[in-house]
Amino acid sequence: MSDILHDAQAISDDIIALRHAIHAEPEIGLHLPRTQQKVLAALDGLPLEVSTGTALSSVTAVLRGGRPGPTVLLRGDMDALPVTERTGVDYASQVPGAMHACGHDLHTSMLAGAARLLAARQADLPGNVIFMFQPGEEGDGGARLMIEEGLLTAAGERPVAAFALHVESGLLPLGVVATRAGTAMAAADTLHVTVRGRGGHGSQPHGAADPIPAACEMVTALQTMVTRRFDVFDPVVLTVGTFHAGTKDNIIPDDAAFIATVRTFSAAARDQVRDLSLGLVRQIAQAHGLTAEAEYVDGYPVTANDQQEFAFTERTVADLFGPGRFLDAPNPITGSEDFSYVLQEIPGTFMMIGACPPTTDPAAAPFNHSPEAVFDDAIVPDGVALYTELALRRLAAGG
Repeated sequence: MSDILHDAQAISDDIIALRHAIHAEPEIGLHLPRTQQKVLAALDGLPLEVSTGTALSSVTAVLRGGRPGPTVLLRGDMDALPVTERTGVDYASQVPGAMHACGHDLHTSMLAGAARLLAARQADLPGNVIFMFQPGEEGDGGARLMIEEGLLTAAGERPVAAFALHVESGLLPLGVVATRAGTAMAAADTLHVTVRGRGGHGSQPHGAADPIPAACEMVTALQTMVTRRFDVFDPVVLTVGTFHAGTKDNIIPDDAAFIATVRTFSAAARDQVRDLSLGLVRQIAQAHGLTAEAEYVDGYPVTANDQQEFAFTERTVADLFGPGRFLDAPNPITGSEDFSYVLQEIPGTFMMIGACPPTTDPAAAPFNHSPEAVFDDAIVPDGVALYTELALRRLAAGG
Protein backbone atom coordinates (compact mmCIF):
# COMPACT_ATOMS: atom_id res chain seq x y z
CA MET A 1 0.00 0.00 0.00
CA SER A 2 1.29 3.47 -0.88
CA ASP A 3 2.00 6.03 1.84
CA ILE A 4 -0.79 8.22 0.42
CA LEU A 5 -3.37 5.46 0.66
CA HIS A 6 -2.19 4.61 4.17
CA ASP A 7 -2.48 8.23 5.28
CA ALA A 8 -5.89 8.60 3.64
CA GLN A 9 -7.17 5.57 5.51
CA ALA A 10 -5.73 6.94 8.75
CA ILE A 11 -7.93 10.06 8.54
CA SER A 12 -10.95 8.37 6.96
CA ASP A 13 -13.02 8.35 10.17
CA ASP A 14 -12.75 12.15 10.41
CA ILE A 15 -13.55 12.60 6.73
CA ILE A 16 -16.54 10.25 6.90
CA ALA A 17 -17.83 12.17 9.93
CA LEU A 18 -17.56 15.39 7.92
CA ARG A 19 -19.37 13.74 5.01
CA HIS A 20 -22.21 12.60 7.30
CA ALA A 21 -22.55 16.07 8.82
CA ILE A 22 -22.79 17.68 5.38
CA HIS A 23 -25.19 14.99 4.16
CA ALA A 24 -27.54 15.45 7.12
CA GLU A 25 -27.81 19.20 6.52
CA PRO A 26 -27.94 19.67 2.74
CA GLU A 27 -28.21 23.07 1.09
CA ILE A 28 -29.25 23.90 -2.47
CA GLY A 29 -27.93 26.42 -4.96
CA LEU A 30 -25.30 29.12 -4.66
CA HIS A 31 -25.73 30.04 -1.01
CA LEU A 32 -24.69 27.27 1.35
CA PRO A 33 -23.75 29.02 4.62
CA ARG A 34 -23.88 25.96 6.86
CA THR A 35 -21.89 23.84 4.42
CA GLN A 36 -19.37 26.65 4.01
CA GLN A 37 -18.89 26.79 7.78
CA LYS A 38 -18.30 23.04 7.95
CA VAL A 39 -15.63 23.32 5.25
CA LEU A 40 -13.95 26.26 6.95
CA ALA A 41 -13.90 24.34 10.24
CA ALA A 42 -12.37 21.32 8.50
CA LEU A 43 -9.61 23.50 7.03
CA ASP A 44 -8.97 25.44 10.23
CA GLY A 45 -5.39 25.16 11.42
CA LEU A 46 -3.97 24.11 8.07
CA PRO A 47 -1.36 26.38 6.41
CA LEU A 48 -3.79 27.63 3.77
CA GLU A 49 -4.69 31.02 2.34
CA VAL A 50 -8.48 30.88 2.56
CA SER A 51 -10.97 33.21 0.89
CA THR A 52 -14.73 33.07 0.49
CA GLY A 53 -16.93 34.14 -2.37
CA THR A 54 -19.08 37.24 -2.78
CA ALA A 55 -21.76 36.13 -5.25
CA LEU A 56 -21.82 32.64 -3.76
CA SER A 57 -20.71 30.89 -0.57
CA SER A 58 -17.61 29.35 -2.11
CA VAL A 59 -14.34 28.55 -0.38
CA THR A 60 -11.01 28.91 -2.18
CA ALA A 61 -7.94 27.68 -0.31
CA VAL A 62 -4.35 27.99 -1.55
CA LEU A 63 -1.54 25.79 -0.26
CA ARG A 64 1.86 27.23 -1.12
CA GLY A 65 4.55 24.59 -1.35
CA GLY A 66 7.97 24.94 0.22
CA ARG A 67 9.66 24.61 -3.16
CA PRO A 68 9.06 26.55 -6.38
CA GLY A 69 6.88 25.01 -9.03
CA PRO A 70 3.57 25.24 -10.90
CA THR A 71 0.02 25.40 -9.56
CA VAL A 72 -2.59 22.65 -9.71
CA LEU A 73 -6.33 23.02 -9.05
CA LEU A 74 -8.59 20.44 -7.37
CA ARG A 75 -12.40 20.87 -7.37
CA GLY A 76 -15.08 19.60 -5.02
CA ASP A 77 -18.70 20.75 -5.41
CA MET A 78 -20.86 21.29 -2.33
CA ASP A 79 -24.53 21.76 -3.28
CA ALA A 80 -27.43 19.33 -2.86
CA LEU A 81 -30.61 18.69 -4.87
CA PRO A 82 -34.32 19.42 -4.28
CA VAL A 83 -35.04 15.73 -3.57
CA THR A 84 -36.74 14.14 -0.55
CA GLU A 85 -34.42 11.40 0.70
CA ARG A 86 -35.62 7.79 0.98
CA THR A 87 -32.37 5.92 1.69
CA GLY A 88 -32.97 5.07 5.34
CA VAL A 89 -29.32 5.68 6.28
CA ASP A 90 -28.76 6.89 9.83
CA TYR A 91 -27.20 10.16 8.61
CA ALA A 92 -30.04 10.93 6.17
CA SER A 93 -31.08 14.47 5.35
CA GLN A 94 -32.78 16.36 8.16
CA VAL A 95 -33.91 19.06 5.74
CA PRO A 96 -37.29 18.38 4.09
CA GLY A 97 -37.09 18.43 0.30
CA ALA A 98 -33.29 18.53 0.10
CA MET A 99 -30.79 15.69 -0.32
CA HIS A 100 -27.22 15.05 -1.36
CA ALA A 101 -28.52 12.75 -4.08
CA CYS A 102 -25.52 13.36 -6.35
CA GLY A 103 -22.75 12.71 -3.85
CA HIS A 104 -21.38 16.23 -3.58
CA ASP A 105 -21.04 15.73 0.17
CA LEU A 106 -18.43 13.10 -0.65
CA HIS A 107 -16.58 15.37 -3.08
CA THR A 108 -16.41 18.14 -0.49
CA SER A 109 -15.23 15.95 2.37
CA MET A 110 -12.69 14.09 0.25
CA LEU A 111 -11.22 17.38 -0.98
CA ALA A 112 -10.93 18.55 2.64
CA GLY A 113 -9.09 15.31 3.38
CA ALA A 114 -6.71 15.90 0.48
CA ALA A 115 -6.01 19.38 1.85
CA ARG A 116 -4.90 17.76 5.12
CA LEU A 117 -2.61 15.26 3.42
CA LEU A 118 -1.06 17.82 1.10
CA ALA A 119 -0.63 20.36 3.91
CA ALA A 120 1.34 17.74 5.84
CA ARG A 121 3.74 17.62 2.86
CA GLN A 122 3.93 21.38 2.37
CA ALA A 123 7.68 21.68 2.91
CA ASP A 124 8.45 19.28 0.06
CA LEU A 125 5.67 20.42 -2.25
CA PRO A 126 7.13 21.72 -5.56
CA GLY A 127 4.44 24.30 -6.27
CA ASN A 128 0.97 25.34 -5.16
CA VAL A 129 -2.45 23.75 -4.90
CA ILE A 130 -5.78 25.58 -5.25
CA PHE A 131 -8.65 23.81 -3.47
CA MET A 132 -11.95 24.81 -5.11
CA PHE A 133 -14.98 24.22 -2.86
CA GLN A 134 -17.84 25.14 -5.16
CA PRO A 135 -21.55 25.78 -4.62
CA GLY A 136 -24.12 25.80 -7.38
CA GLU A 137 -23.03 22.97 -9.66
CA GLU A 138 -26.58 21.70 -10.12
CA GLY A 139 -27.59 24.22 -12.75
CA ASP A 140 -26.46 27.49 -11.17
CA GLY A 141 -23.05 27.81 -12.81
CA GLY A 142 -21.07 28.16 -9.60
CA ALA A 143 -17.79 27.34 -11.35
CA ARG A 144 -18.26 30.20 -13.79
CA LEU A 145 -18.95 32.60 -10.91
CA MET A 146 -15.86 31.44 -9.03
CA ILE A 147 -13.75 32.00 -12.14
CA GLU A 148 -15.19 35.50 -12.45
CA GLU A 149 -14.23 36.15 -8.81
CA GLY A 150 -10.58 35.25 -9.44
CA LEU A 151 -10.37 31.52 -8.73
CA LEU A 152 -7.79 30.79 -11.42
CA THR A 153 -5.36 33.47 -10.18
CA ALA A 154 -5.82 32.75 -6.47
CA ALA A 155 -2.24 31.47 -6.22
CA GLY A 156 -0.86 34.33 -8.32
CA GLU A 157 -0.38 32.24 -11.45
CA ARG A 158 -2.87 30.20 -13.38
CA PRO A 159 -2.90 26.44 -12.79
CA VAL A 160 -1.17 24.18 -15.28
CA ALA A 161 -3.76 21.45 -14.68
CA ALA A 162 -7.15 20.97 -13.01
CA PHE A 163 -8.82 17.81 -11.74
CA ALA A 164 -12.28 16.90 -10.45
CA LEU A 165 -13.84 13.59 -9.53
CA HIS A 166 -17.49 12.62 -9.23
CA VAL A 167 -18.94 9.64 -7.39
CA GLU A 168 -21.58 7.40 -8.94
CA SER A 169 -24.09 5.41 -6.92
CA GLY A 170 -24.59 2.95 -9.79
CA LEU A 171 -23.19 1.86 -13.15
CA LEU A 172 -19.59 1.56 -11.89
CA PRO A 173 -18.38 -0.97 -9.32
CA LEU A 174 -17.02 0.44 -6.08
CA GLY A 175 -13.64 2.07 -6.61
CA VAL A 176 -13.48 1.92 -10.40
CA VAL A 177 -12.41 5.22 -11.99
CA ALA A 178 -13.82 6.00 -15.43
CA THR A 179 -13.24 8.83 -17.87
CA ARG A 180 -12.13 9.43 -21.44
CA ALA A 181 -10.01 11.78 -23.51
CA GLY A 182 -11.78 14.58 -25.36
CA THR A 183 -15.50 15.02 -24.85
CA ALA A 184 -16.44 13.47 -21.51
CA MET A 185 -19.86 15.07 -20.95
CA ALA A 186 -22.38 16.93 -23.07
CA ALA A 187 -23.25 20.58 -23.28
CA ALA A 188 -26.75 21.24 -21.89
CA ASP A 189 -28.87 24.04 -23.32
CA THR A 190 -32.60 24.81 -23.42
CA LEU A 191 -34.91 25.85 -26.23
CA HIS A 192 -37.92 27.95 -25.17
CA VAL A 193 -40.75 28.38 -27.68
CA THR A 194 -44.08 30.22 -27.42
CA VAL A 195 -46.40 30.06 -30.43
CA ARG A 196 -48.73 33.07 -30.67
CA GLY A 197 -52.11 32.56 -32.30
CA ARG A 198 -55.65 33.83 -31.87
CA GLY A 199 -58.14 32.11 -29.63
CA GLY A 200 -61.63 31.05 -30.56
CA HIS A 201 -64.32 28.38 -30.33
CA GLY A 202 -63.15 24.81 -30.78
CA SER A 203 -66.05 24.06 -33.14
CA GLN A 204 -65.00 26.83 -35.54
CA PRO A 205 -61.21 26.66 -35.92
CA HIS A 206 -61.37 28.57 -39.18
CA GLY A 207 -62.37 31.66 -37.19
CA ALA A 208 -59.27 31.42 -34.97
CA ALA A 209 -55.55 30.93 -35.43
CA ASP A 210 -54.84 27.71 -33.55
CA PRO A 211 -51.31 27.56 -32.05
CA ILE A 212 -51.52 23.94 -30.85
CA PRO A 213 -51.17 22.06 -34.19
CA ALA A 214 -48.27 24.31 -35.15
CA ALA A 215 -46.54 23.71 -31.81
CA CYS A 216 -47.07 19.95 -32.16
CA GLU A 217 -45.60 20.09 -35.65
CA MET A 218 -42.58 21.89 -34.25
CA VAL A 219 -41.98 19.14 -31.70
CA THR A 220 -41.97 16.40 -34.33
CA ALA A 221 -40.02 18.53 -36.82
CA LEU A 222 -37.30 19.14 -34.25
CA GLN A 223 -36.92 15.39 -33.77
CA THR A 224 -36.65 14.89 -37.52
CA MET A 225 -34.13 17.71 -37.75
CA VAL A 226 -31.87 15.96 -35.22
CA THR A 227 -31.86 12.74 -37.26
CA ARG A 228 -31.46 14.35 -40.68
CA ARG A 229 -29.27 17.41 -40.23
CA PHE A 230 -26.60 16.08 -37.86
CA ASP A 231 -23.80 13.57 -38.21
CA VAL A 232 -24.68 10.39 -36.33
CA PHE A 233 -21.09 10.35 -34.98
CA ASP A 234 -21.52 13.87 -33.54
CA PRO A 235 -25.00 13.41 -32.15
CA VAL A 236 -27.60 15.75 -30.73
CA VAL A 237 -30.23 14.84 -28.13
CA LEU A 238 -33.31 17.07 -28.08
CA THR A 239 -36.12 16.28 -25.65
CA VAL A 240 -39.24 18.38 -25.14
CA GLY A 241 -39.86 18.21 -21.41
CA THR A 242 -42.78 20.62 -21.02
CA PHE A 243 -45.73 21.46 -23.26
CA HIS A 244 -48.51 23.78 -22.12
CA ALA A 245 -51.58 24.98 -24.00
CA GLY A 246 -55.27 25.53 -23.46
CA THR A 247 -57.79 25.37 -20.63
CA LYS A 248 -60.77 23.42 -22.01
CA ASP A 249 -61.56 21.00 -24.80
CA ASN A 250 -63.72 23.42 -26.81
CA ILE A 251 -61.53 26.52 -26.47
CA ILE A 252 -58.74 27.33 -28.91
CA PRO A 253 -56.10 29.16 -26.86
CA ASP A 254 -54.12 32.19 -27.86
CA ASP A 255 -50.78 30.55 -27.08
CA ALA A 256 -48.96 27.23 -26.87
CA ALA A 257 -45.54 26.87 -25.29
CA PHE A 258 -42.91 24.21 -24.85
CA ILE A 259 -39.37 23.87 -23.50
CA ALA A 260 -36.74 21.39 -24.67
CA THR A 261 -33.39 20.32 -23.31
CA VAL A 262 -30.68 20.09 -25.97
CA ARG A 263 -27.51 18.01 -25.47
CA THR A 264 -24.54 18.28 -27.81
CA PHE A 265 -21.01 16.87 -27.76
CA SER A 266 -19.07 19.42 -29.79
CA ALA A 267 -18.97 23.19 -30.14
CA ALA A 268 -19.78 22.84 -33.86
CA ALA A 269 -22.93 20.80 -33.26
CA ARG A 270 -23.96 23.17 -30.50
CA ASP A 271 -23.73 26.20 -32.79
CA GLN A 272 -25.52 24.37 -35.59
CA VAL A 273 -28.46 23.16 -33.49
CA ARG A 274 -28.91 26.63 -32.05
CA ASP A 275 -29.28 28.20 -35.50
CA LEU A 276 -31.32 25.40 -37.06
CA SER A 277 -33.82 24.98 -34.23
CA LEU A 278 -34.60 28.68 -33.97
CA GLY A 279 -35.05 28.97 -37.73
CA LEU A 280 -37.21 25.85 -37.93
CA VAL A 281 -39.78 26.85 -35.31
CA ARG A 282 -40.11 30.36 -36.70
CA GLN A 283 -40.60 29.09 -40.24
CA ILE A 284 -43.25 26.57 -39.16
CA ALA A 285 -45.12 29.32 -37.31
CA GLN A 286 -44.97 31.53 -40.38
CA ALA A 287 -46.27 28.71 -42.57
CA HIS A 288 -49.35 28.50 -40.33
CA GLY A 289 -49.89 32.26 -40.33
CA LEU A 290 -48.70 32.51 -36.72
CA THR A 291 -45.69 33.92 -34.91
CA ALA A 292 -43.24 32.19 -32.61
CA GLU A 293 -41.13 33.65 -29.84
CA ALA A 294 -38.11 31.35 -29.67
CA GLU A 295 -35.06 31.61 -27.43
CA TYR A 296 -32.06 29.29 -27.22
CA VAL A 297 -30.49 29.57 -23.76
CA ASP A 298 -26.91 28.38 -23.40
CA GLY A 299 -26.25 26.20 -20.37
CA TYR A 300 -23.10 24.32 -19.43
CA PRO A 301 -20.56 23.82 -22.24
CA VAL A 302 -19.10 20.50 -23.35
CA THR A 303 -16.85 18.96 -20.68
CA ALA A 304 -13.66 18.13 -22.56
CA ASN A 305 -10.65 16.36 -21.05
CA ASP A 306 -7.18 17.25 -22.25
CA GLN A 307 -5.47 14.32 -23.99
CA GLN A 308 -2.21 14.60 -22.04
CA GLU A 309 -3.91 15.10 -18.67
CA PHE A 310 -6.17 12.14 -19.40
CA ALA A 311 -3.13 9.93 -20.02
CA PHE A 312 -1.53 11.27 -16.84
CA THR A 313 -4.71 10.48 -14.88
CA GLU A 314 -4.83 6.95 -16.26
CA ARG A 315 -1.22 6.30 -15.19
CA THR A 316 -1.81 7.80 -11.77
CA VAL A 317 -4.87 5.65 -11.08
CA ALA A 318 -3.04 2.49 -12.17
CA ASP A 319 0.01 3.27 -10.05
CA LEU A 320 -2.03 4.23 -6.99
CA PHE A 321 -4.66 1.50 -6.97
CA GLY A 322 -3.22 -1.23 -9.17
CA PRO A 323 -4.58 -2.90 -12.32
CA GLY A 324 -8.29 -3.12 -13.10
CA ARG A 325 -9.28 0.12 -11.42
CA PHE A 326 -9.33 2.39 -14.47
CA LEU A 327 -11.90 2.30 -17.26
CA ASP A 328 -11.33 4.20 -20.50
CA ALA A 329 -14.97 5.08 -21.13
CA PRO A 330 -16.03 4.29 -24.72
CA ASN A 331 -18.63 7.07 -24.91
CA PRO A 332 -19.31 10.47 -23.37
CA ILE A 333 -21.99 10.92 -20.71
CA THR A 334 -25.12 12.76 -21.86
CA GLY A 335 -25.31 14.66 -18.57
CA SER A 336 -23.46 17.95 -18.15
CA GLU A 337 -21.04 19.49 -15.66
CA ASP A 338 -20.02 23.04 -14.86
CA PHE A 339 -16.42 21.95 -14.29
CA SER A 340 -16.52 22.42 -18.07
CA TYR A 341 -15.97 26.14 -17.44
CA VAL A 342 -12.68 25.35 -15.70
CA LEU A 343 -11.62 22.93 -18.46
CA GLN A 344 -12.27 25.62 -21.06
CA GLU A 345 -9.52 27.63 -19.36
CA ILE A 346 -7.17 24.99 -17.92
CA PRO A 347 -6.17 21.56 -19.29
CA GLY A 348 -7.34 18.82 -16.99
CA THR A 349 -9.48 15.77 -16.33
CA PHE A 350 -12.99 15.20 -15.04
CA MET A 351 -13.46 11.61 -13.89
CA MET A 352 -16.11 9.35 -12.37
CA ILE A 353 -15.48 6.94 -9.49
CA GLY A 354 -17.81 4.14 -8.44
CA ALA A 355 -19.34 4.47 -4.97
CA CYS A 356 -21.94 1.71 -5.29
CA PRO A 357 -22.17 -0.48 -2.16
CA PRO A 358 -20.39 -3.78 -2.88
CA THR A 359 -23.52 -5.78 -1.97
CA THR A 360 -25.52 -4.01 -4.70
CA ASP A 361 -25.47 -4.68 -8.44
CA PRO A 362 -24.21 -1.43 -10.02
CA ALA A 363 -26.45 -2.02 -13.05
CA ALA A 364 -29.54 -2.13 -10.84
CA ALA A 365 -28.60 0.38 -8.13
CA PRO A 366 -30.57 3.64 -7.85
CA PHE A 367 -28.50 6.17 -9.75
CA ASN A 368 -27.44 9.73 -8.94
CA HIS A 369 -30.36 12.14 -8.37
CA SER A 370 -32.59 9.31 -7.13
CA PRO A 371 -34.12 9.74 -3.65
CA GLU A 372 -32.81 6.22 -2.98
CA ALA A 373 -29.24 6.77 -4.21
CA VAL A 374 -26.70 5.45 -1.69
CA PHE A 375 -22.97 6.23 -1.87
CA ASP A 376 -20.69 3.93 0.09
CA ASP A 377 -18.40 5.52 2.69
CA ALA A 378 -15.75 2.97 1.70
CA ILE A 379 -14.87 5.20 -1.26
CA VAL A 380 -13.71 8.04 1.01
CA PRO A 381 -10.03 7.05 1.46
CA ASP A 382 -9.73 6.28 -2.25
CA GLY A 383 -11.08 9.71 -3.17
CA VAL A 384 -8.83 11.48 -0.69
CA ALA A 385 -5.82 9.55 -1.97
CA LEU A 386 -6.64 10.16 -5.63
CA TYR A 387 -7.01 13.91 -5.20
CA THR A 388 -3.72 13.96 -3.27
CA GLU A 389 -1.76 11.75 -5.65
CA LEU A 390 -2.91 13.69 -8.71
CA ALA A 391 -1.69 16.94 -7.17
CA LEU A 392 1.63 15.52 -5.99
CA ARG A 393 2.49 13.86 -9.29
CA ARG A 394 1.34 16.76 -11.45
CA LEU A 395 3.36 19.26 -9.45
CA ALA A 396 6.39 17.00 -9.64
CA ALA A 397 6.00 16.86 -13.43
CA GLY A 398 6.30 20.65 -13.61
CA GLY A 399 4.70 23.09 -16.01
